[in-house]
Amino acid sequence: MSGHGRKVVVAMSGGVDSSVAALMLVRQGWSVTGLFMRSGLVTVASDPDAPAAADDAGDARRVADHLGIPLHVLDVGDGFQRLVDYFVDEYGRGRTPNPCVVCNRDLKFGRLLDCALDLGAEAIATGHYARVADRGGEPALLRSADPDKDQSYALFAIPCDRLGRIVLPLGEQTKAASRRMAAESGLPVHDKAESQDACFVAGDYADLIRQRRPDLLRPGPIVDELGREVGRHQGIAAFTIGQRRGVRVAFGQPRYVVSLDAATATVHVGPQEHLLARGLRVEDANWLTARPPRDGDVIEADVQIRYKHRAARGRVAVRGGGADVRFDEPQRAVTPGQAAVFYVGDRVLGGGWIVRALGAEDALP
Repeated sequence: MSGHGRKVVVAMSGGVDSSVAALMLVRQGWSVTGLFMRSGLVTVASDPDAPAAADDAGDARRVADHLGIPLHVLDVGDGFQRLVDYFVDEYGRGRTPNPCVVCNRDLKFGRLLDCALDLGAEAIATGHYARVADRGGEPALLRSADPDKDQSYALFAIPCDRLGRIVLPLGEQTKAASRRMAAESGLPVHDKAESQDACFVAGDYADLIRQRRPDLLRPGPIVDELGREVGRHQGIAAFTIGQRRGVRVAFGQPRYVVSLDAATATVHVGPQEHLLARGLRVEDANWLTARPPRDGDVIEADVQIRYKHRAARGRVAVRGGGADVRFDEPQRAVTPGQAAVFYVGDRVLGGGWIVRALGAEDALP
C-alpha cells in the first residue's frame, strides 16, 4: 500500500515487529511519526535478566533516529494501572485474564489512536500479525497470512468503528521475513529477543499478585471429582483450567485442574475427559461488522478459545449482549476469563469473554 505522504502514527514498543512496521511505512511513502507508550509502572521481576522498560524506550528512540522519524512519548500510566487491576482482579474471580486483548482495546487502539488523531494522523499502525481489508464495502479484521504468527484473536475487542483507522503492515508476511528485513536494513533491534511475558510482569506474575492481592495466594484444598480433599495448594492464582503441573496429588492417572472456586479458594481436579466441553457461554460480545447479528440469530462459525488454539467449528447463538456456542466436537479446557473469537473464513466476525463451559445439562444452540 502506498502512503503518498499520508500521515500515520506507529505504536513503537522498541521491539522488532513495530520497528519493521515503521520501516515498511517509511518505504511506502507514508509520513510516519513514532509513538512510545510509557506505562509509568515499576514491574515486579523475579528474573534479574528481564529487560527494563527504559531499555525499550531507548530502543524505540534508536530505531526512530535510524529511520529519521520523530518519536513522541505518551504517558499511559493510569491506563496501565487499570490494566494491572483487571489482571489481578480476574485471578480474584477464579478466572484467567487476557491482558493483551484488553490492552489492545483500551490502550493501543484506544488511547494511542486518539493521540494519533490529535497529532493530525489519519491512522495508527502497529506490528501485529493480522490484516485489515475491505470486505463488502466495510473494513474487516482478517487473519494474518502467516498462520503460525496470527494475532487477530487478540484484536477482536477493538470497536468496529476504529477498524478503518488501523494499518497493519506485517499482515502479509511471516515473522522470519520481518527478522530478515530488520537485519538487512540495519535496524538497531534486529536481533532483539521476543518478549514472552505480559509487558507489566517481567518474570513470575505471582510476585505482582503477592504485592497487590496477597489474599489470592492463601492456601486452600484440592478436591477431586468425588468431592474428596486430595491435597493442598498455596493460592488459586497459580492455577488455570487444564493445568497439570503443580497438581501434586497421588492418583493412578493424571489429574488436571477442571475448575476454580475463588470464594472457597478450592481447586477442583479430575481426569482429562472432565476437561471436555460441548459448548461455552460468552458475555460482552463485540461484533466487527456494521451489520452485527441480532438477538436470536444463530451463526455457523469457527471458534477460537485461546491464543494458538486451532479454531473449532460450532454454532453461535446470539443472546442478550453475549452468545452461547455449541461445538461440533467437544473442546478441551474452556477457560473463564479468556476470549472466544468467532471466524467466518479468515474474517473475525466478533467474539466475547468466556463465562463458563457448557455441558450435557445445558441447553445448547
